[in-house]
Amino acid sequence: MMRYLFLYLGFMISVCISAQHTNILISTTNDPNEPAIMLDPLNTNRMVAGSNIDNVYYSTDAGQTWLEIVQTSTFGVWGDPVFVVDTAGDFYHFHLSNTGGSGWIDRIVCQKSTDGGATWNNGSFTGLNGSADQDKHWVAIDRNTNVLYVTWTQFDNYGTSDPQDSSVILFSKSTDAGASWATPITISDRAGDCVDSDETMEGAVPTIGPNGEIYVSWIGHDTLFFDKSTDGGVTWLPNDLAITTIPGGWDYNIPGLYRCNGLPITICDTLSTSAYNGNIYINWTDQRNGPTDTDVWMVRSTDGGSSWSSPIRVNDDSPGKHQFLTWMTVDQANGNLYFVFYDRRNYINNLTDVYMARSTDGGNTFENFRISESPFMPSGAVFFGDYTNLAAYNDVIRPIWARMDGGALSIYTALVDPQVLGDENFEEEDQVFNYPNPFAQETFFSFKLKYKMKVTAVLYDPLGRLAATIIDNQEMDFGHHVIEFKAADYHLEPGIYTYVLTKGSNSISRKILHVN
Repeated sequence: MMRYLFLYLGFMISVCISAQHTNILISTTNDPNEPAIMLDPLNTNRMVAGSNIDNVYYSTDAGQTWLEIVQTSTFGVWGDPVFVVDTAGDFYHFHLSNTGGSGWIDRIVCQKSTDGGATWNNGSFTGLNGSADQDKHWVAIDRNTNVLYVTWTQFDNYGTSDPQDSSVILFSKSTDAGASWATPITISDRAGDCVDSDETMEGAVPTIGPNGEIYVSWIGHDTLFFDKSTDGGVTWLPNDLAITTIPGGWDYNIPGLYRCNGLPITICDTLSTSAYNGNIYINWTDQRNGPTDTDVWMVRSTDGGSSWSSPIRVNDDSPGKHQFLTWMTVDQANGNLYFVFYDRRNYINNLTDVYMARSTDGGNTFENFRISESPFMPSGAVFFGDYTNLAAYNDVIRPIWARMDGGALSIYTALVDPQVLGDENFEEEDQVFNYPNPFAQETFFSFKLKYKMKVTAVLYDPLGRLAATIIDNQEMDFGHHVIEFKAADYHLEPGIYTYVLTKGSNSISRKILHVN
């Protein structure tokens, strides 16, 4: 019972806080898309970001203002920006290249900045392998050793359906601050095709464990795979671990979007002193609940990747809406998890908000909150990018995303205040409560109406399935309402449920606990 009481306290905190997060326009230059961001944990005023194809931005005031440059290298700059920072405060920009207009993406380039992103060296590279294409790289740095690790997909011939061509996951590392790179090795046991869709091996994102372990996951053949090394990448698991199936695959359609994927993000609580230190988390999106219902998911391992939880739904809205292009990170100062994603829960058309989710209990519960100050309408004719991105340390949280207004692309961040989170659709006096929470046999839902309106109240289980309809689009008078709810009437199993109250056009959701 004590565990439920602690969860209950967390729920009550989430009920009582509200949200407002200043949006910062970073750039509208060069039709920017697919952004990435990184902050320096030793000085969180220093941040670097970038977007396709060759845009780099830097800030010295925690993201309130930004300067921008065009990245150049003799190796070429061809998008997919990724940033990390070492313990000296030096930033590294990893990107693709098509050197000399080769016609294919021929290598992964690493450029280094020692002045917070204002200037960069010419760089080094890894992955050059004849005419094979190198794509979708991500990077991790071991902050105990400053060794850089990079994983990516190699295509024998990008875009072909020739069964003789395949895709695999490659790995390389640098032990000298990016000056040189080890010969890449293949770490995926199973190959995919080269179509750049569900049967292709893609989305390899590495992360570092508390003892220097390298963890990485990727998707292919409708399966989420996991691999790890405990000796700096010299050896890996004898067989890749298949964590879970991804119903519908990682390549799917979102109405009004040029293209969308649900490729995974891997992160580990490496440095915090929280109870969740050592936890590994993998985050992705999929359409297991149908093509009209895209959701954000997470799995968790507490034993170094040997075993994994079942998929946990991160977004807490009702079914039938789209959440897509997610990213996650862990605040290594306190172990809190943060997610950012596009969200259409508030609309019946393709209008899109940007939401975040936070978990302060290792992924057991999530609080969703909107961070975009206004919605936008994407265009299916314009490439939006394949991901959002997010950086956080010691309660400095900076998401980054692309949006479109008046046909023009732009890049934004938000000054997220972790002390001011919640649902902005309801004023404080309009919030919904239930008591008791946790409850065993019955609970009472309390809410106020400022005028007569239609009300719907429902419960969803942890997988987003409808568990109970408490009020079904019923017109109710203004004033204070208290609704009795008996678990036995709906044959509820013990667990964490999401209560969603819709008043007119506004909805709010809260977590509740049903116990024996």
